[in-house]
Amino acid sequence: MLSQKLSYYNIILASASPRRQQFFKELNIDFTVQVKSVNELYPSHLKAIEITDYLADLKSKAFTNLAENDLIITSDTIVWLENEPLEKVSNEKEAFAMLKKISGKKHEVITSVCIKTAHFQKIFNDTTQVYFKELTDEEIHYYIQNYQPFDKAGAYGIQEWIGYIGVEKIEGSYFNVMGLPVHKLYKELQNL
Repeated sequence: MLSQKLSYYNIILASASPRRQQFFKELNIDFTVQVKSVNELYPSHLKAIEITDYLADLKSKAFTNLAENDLIITSDTIVWLENEPLEKVSNEKEAFAMLKKISGKKHEVITSVCIKTAHFQKIFNDTTQVYFKELTDEEIHYYIQNYQPFDKAGAYGIQEWIGYIGVEKIEGSYFNVMGLPVHKLYKELQNL
């Protein structure tokens, strides 16, 4: 299977996300985690997929002097609503405002992934449409207080309580909304 095919590579997942790390474990991929500090700023003219492609690439550039068998995987996820990115929040007030903004609306979750070796680089992405019901203030406050969604794009995790009660439907990959288009990553790794 995939793990045998990748046995030549020293696979490095450049993500502190426990969700992304769990996906790699579930795919039975041997990997290590290395996170390098990157200032995640991007040019203001970029939109939607351009932002996540740029940031996935930027994160990969932090890894220099790769060994012949190193394979780095970086990624970035944003929520895109009404022509603007909704990224991570840092406190309850910001989380409330963001969840209020997506309440009763459709938004896109966009994830880009960069696979890089010493001689090769490929960036790919996936977009999922997520439809939220109208959330009450009480529901939003309950979610923020009990789940502290400050490390998540759009201030929510679809796999948590808010996803159970708030998401009416999705079009596209559920796992992409969690932060990694696993089906596309699997295909790209098979094609190496």
